[in-house]
Amino acid sequence: MPGHSQYTRQLQLLHFCLFLSISLAALLGNGLIISAGACGQHLHSPMFFFLLSLALTDLGSICTTLPKAMHNSLWSIRHISYSGCAAQVFLFVFFMGVEVSLLTIMCYDLYLSICKPLHHGTLLGSRACAHMAAAAWAGAFLYALLHTANTFSLPLCQGNALGQLFCEIPHILKLSCSKSHLRELGLIAVSVCLLFGCFVFIVFSYVQIFRAMLRIPSEQGRHKTFSTCLPHLAMLSLFVSTAMFAHLKPPSISSPSLDVALSVLYSVVPPALNPLIYSLRNQELRDALRKMMTGFFHKRKDPAATSLSKMLPLKPHLNLAGQCLCAEGERS
Repeated sequence: MPGHSQYTRQLQLLHFCLFLSISLAALLGNGLIISAGACGQHLHSPMFFFLLSLALTDLGSICTTLPKAMHNSLWSIRHISYSGCAAQVFLFVFFMGVEVSLLTIMCYDLYLSICKPLHHGTLLGSRACAHMAAAAWAGAFLYALLHTANTFSLPLCQGNALGQLFCEIPHILKLSCSKSHLRELGLIAVSVCLLFGCFVFIVFSYVQIFRAMLRIPSEQGRHKTFSTCLPHLAMLSLFVSTAMFAHLKPPSISSPSLDVALSVLYSVVPPALNPLIYSLRNQELRDALRKMMTGFFHKRKDPAATSLSKMLPLKPHLNLAGQCLCAEGERS
């Protein structure tokens, strides 16, 4: 039907514009955090080191899922190659694994800084931070490799239509033979146990943090401590709530359109909102971003005047000792 075809095309273009907006917001926000962390000399604490790693992870996660979705929406196609699907599964699982690990490590950093401030520099020095970040990335790499190899070794007996925005392991398992995907289900069970261990560690850490917070005598001190924890709590809540609702929703409310919306919600929205969440409550980060942007615009403000000043001869200046510092051409 012509009317239905035109409506479908308009909906695809709307999806493209939405995905493009989210991509640009994520690239801008995470790019600014990476630039501020790399250029800001005072942003080299463990918290900002892990925030920089988290921004890189969010960029990788966005670049894994959205470019193909935008390409399909723009050109009105709905297919992906087998190797492209395998690469997408590997990268998505890899970046999600790194994100969970970094959020857990950042919780440990908060616990040390609030509950054991005198031991924070000893237990979480620069070398320990590098080792933790390397372990997070290496562990996520092996975890993603194991999942991807196991998933794509299964024969597909139920067709090849995923009905999803991008390739995900649960939807691929639905296409496999009924008896052959038990290995992957066992691996998913192990993954759930690991996630539950991270969740228990985070809950225990925040119980200790809130107990230490209640022992602070001044209201201003309690407010400052809570403001330190709030960005991490917001990022963690956004990531966990959307992922749990996407994968643990009751089958009675499941539908293809809802599955697509939930996959966008937990895989795309958190990486786009994390920079905004963290910068809104962190004065140091806002100051570093403001300083970086001010310096950038000052450098580009008047290039003609800068070039002219370089052509003029230098004027002599007097230092504090009263000696004349002559121009280069006047030195003997």
